[in-house]
Amino acid sequence: MNTISAGDTAFLLASAGLVLLMTPALGLFYGGMVRNKNVLGTIMHSLIMIALISFEWVFIGYTMSFGPDIGGFIGDLSWFGLAGVGTAPSTSYATTVPHLVFMIYQCMFAIITPALITGAFAERMKFGPFIVFSVLWAVLVYNPVCHWIWGSGGWLGQRGVLDFAGGLVVHLTSGAAALAAAIVVGPRKGFRRESFLPHNLPMTLLGTGLLWFGWFGFNGGSALAANGVAATAFVATHLAGMAGMTSWCIMEKFRQGNATTLGAASGAIAGLATVTPAAGFISPVSAMVIGIIAGVACYTAVSMKNRFGYDDSLDVVGIHGLGGLLGTLCLGLFASKLVNPDGADGLLAGNPAFFATEAFGVLVVLVYAFAVSFVLLKIVNAIFGLRVSLEEEVMGLDLSQHSETAYNE
Repeated sequence: MNTISAGDTAFLLASAGLVLLMTPALGLFYGGMVRNKNVLGTIMHSLIMIALISFEWVFIGYTMSFGPDIGGFIGDLSWFGLAGVGTAPSTSYATTVPHLVFMIYQCMFAIITPALITGAFAERMKFGPFIVFSVLWAVLVYNPVCHWIWGSGGWLGQRGVLDFAGGLVVHLTSGAAALAAAIVVGPRKGFRRESFLPHNLPMTLLGTGLLWFGWFGFNGGSALAANGVAATAFVATHLAGMAGMTSWCIMEKFRQGNATTLGAASGAIAGLATVTPAAGFISPVSAMVIGIIAGVACYTAVSMKNRFGYDDSLDVVGIHGLGGLLGTLCLGLFASKLVNPDGADGLLAGNPAFFATEAFGVLVVLVYAFAVSFVLLKIVNAIFGLRVSLEEEVMGLDLSQHSETAYNE
C-alpha cells in the first residue's frame, strides 16, 4: 500500500502554486510587448485560461490525459468529473502524495499550454472564437499528447520517449499550434511596414522574473517528490535560464550593436523552455550548454521570422516551439543514468538509439499538433471568423473586445 509523504505533498502543492503563477506572469510578459491599445486583451488571453481549462480539466481533461489507457492513445472517462480521484495516493502516478495533489499539479500545466499559443495571434483575434478554439485544442491536442507521453500506457512513453517537464507536451505542441495560427489568422495590419514596438518593457521584465520563479515549480516539481531529482531539475532550470540570457545578449551585441532588456528576457525564457524536457536527466554543465544553444538558436529563429513571412507577434514559434524541439533533441544527446538512474543514457553516453527515439517523438508531436491545430483553426474561422474587423484592429482589442482601456490618457 502506498504511503503519503507529508514532505512530498507539501512540495508538490507549493510547486502547483508556482506553476499557476506562471500563467498571469505570461500575461504580463506578453502584455508588455504589445501596443498599449491591446494590453488588456493580451493579458486576458492568458488569465481566462485559468478558469476555462480548469473546468475542462476537472470534467474530461484529467481523465483523458491520465485516466486508464485506451490503446495507448487516450485515457478513458473513468475519472470524469474527478470520480475516484481523492485523497488516497494514485496507484500509477506520484504514489507518495494524494491523487488530488497530482491532479491539480497537472492542471496547471494544462492551463498554461494554450495560453502560450496566444502570443502568435496577439492584437488581432476575436475573443469568442479564441475561447472556442482553446477548448477544442485542449481536448484534441493537449490531452492526447499528454497521455501519449506521460499517461500510464501512452504509446510514445512505451516506446521510450522521455519528456521531463513538457518540452514536447507543452512547448512543442504550443509552438506548432502558434505557427498554424500565424498562418491561418494572417499578419497584423502594417506587418513588415510598421514597427510594432513594445509599449511597456518593465511589465515584460516583471513577467520574466515571475515566469523564472514559477519555472522552479514547473521543472523541479516534475520530479513529483522532494528528492535529488527535484534538486537536479531546479539547478538545471536556473543555469539554463541564465545561460540563455547571456548567449542571446551576446548575439544581440554582435549582430545589432547593443544588448537589450527585451533580448535578455527573451533569452532567459528560451533557455528555460529549452531545458524543460531534459531538466531532471542532465548534469549542471549540460544544462548550461543547452541554455547557450537555446539563446543562439532562438535568437536566430526570431530574427528570421520576417524573412519567412509569418507574423508570430510575440515569438512563440521561435522561442517555445524551437526551444521544445531543441531541448528534446538535447535530452537525447546529454541524458545520463549517472544523473538519474530512472532516465536513459544519451548519444554522448554511447546510446544513439535513445537520441533516435527522442527525434521520433519530436516528429510525431510536431506533425500531429500542427495538423490538428491548423484544421481546428480553419473550422473555427469558417464558422465564427477568427479575426476582428479592420476597424476593431485599429481601435485595439481592449476597447473592441472588452470595452475598457488600460491607461487613462
